[in-house]
Amino acid sequence: MEWNSRADRSPARGRAALVAGVLGLLLAVGGCGASGDASGSGEKAADSTYAPSGERAGAGADADGAASAAEERADGKPAGSKAAPKPGAAATHVIRTATLSVEVKNVARAVAAARGAAEGAGGLVATEETERLDDARETSHLVLRVPQDRYQEVLRELSGSGKLLSRTSDAKDVTDQVVDVDSRIATQRASVARVRELMDRAERISDVVALEGELSSRQSDLESLLAQQSGLKDRTSLATITLDLTPPDAPGDDGREEDTGFLDALGGGWDAFVTVLRWIAVAFGAAFPFLVTGALALLVWRVLRARRAARRAPAAPRPEAEGAPAP
Repeated sequence: MEWNSRADRSPARGRAALVAGVLGLLLAVGGCGASGDASGSGEKAADSTYAPSGERAGAGADADGAASAAEERADGKPAGSKAAPKPGAAATHVIRTATLSVEVKNVARAVAAARGAAEGAGGLVATEETERLDDARETSHLVLRVPQDRYQEVLRELSGSGKLLSRTSDAKDVTDQVVDVDSRIATQRASVARVRELMDRAERISDVVALEGELSSRQSDLESLLAQQSGLKDRTSLATITLDLTPPDAPGDDGREEDTGFLDALGGGWDAFVTVLRWIAVAFGAAFPFLVTGALALLVWRVLRARRAARRAPAAPRPEAEGAPAP
């Protein structure tokens, strides 16, 4: 009997274990599905949190816009200004300058060649000053502006136009300055826009007057920044080359002084003689009125003296009448 009761309880235990296993499997599958849904919703929330504002959808974008507006009202700065990338961060801005001194045989021809080199490269001649030393020689000073990408090419061409006496070049990186000015311009423009918006909503005259003064000050700062930006853009887009063209010290083509001969000495003496005669003629012309006046004064003085002498002379004795008896 005891064995039969044990035999009857063993199938019941097997069925109970089978039912428990099925229930555990169902619970495990349900738990995995719930955890999968929870993890999926969490990933979506994370994506909506870290995705760019342009890729958020629906309510997420609206919530971000409301938060940005609240941030702008709180600190007085435009929404998203902190996360905005700095303009021109990837570009490099360099100011290049060079100074050349070249000795050439024909200054006028060298000036024309330098002008053609600058204009051919897409640049311009900013300054040109030519000074004549004598009848045959002259010197010239030029300031050329050429694009940055043609700077080295033009520099080599100008250096080879004659005998190079001196050459200096300089490159200054102003990338940080350009980025700073661009960022300040963006901030200042937003500031001007905020003041104008406040002016549109102002109702009292005192508020309008105060806002007009503030707007004028901020616009003045903005114009100053724009002028700095324009100057930096001009100096970084065009390189500056200062060129001095001078003739040789002596007129000879080989650069050596020529020997002085008899004809040269004679020519020099004749030039000196003519110069002396010219100065004598100039001096005589300047003194001629005084000489004429002195001569006239001397002549008048002599005439007056002669008359006085004639008046003071004693009268001559008269001869006796004719027919008078002789003594």
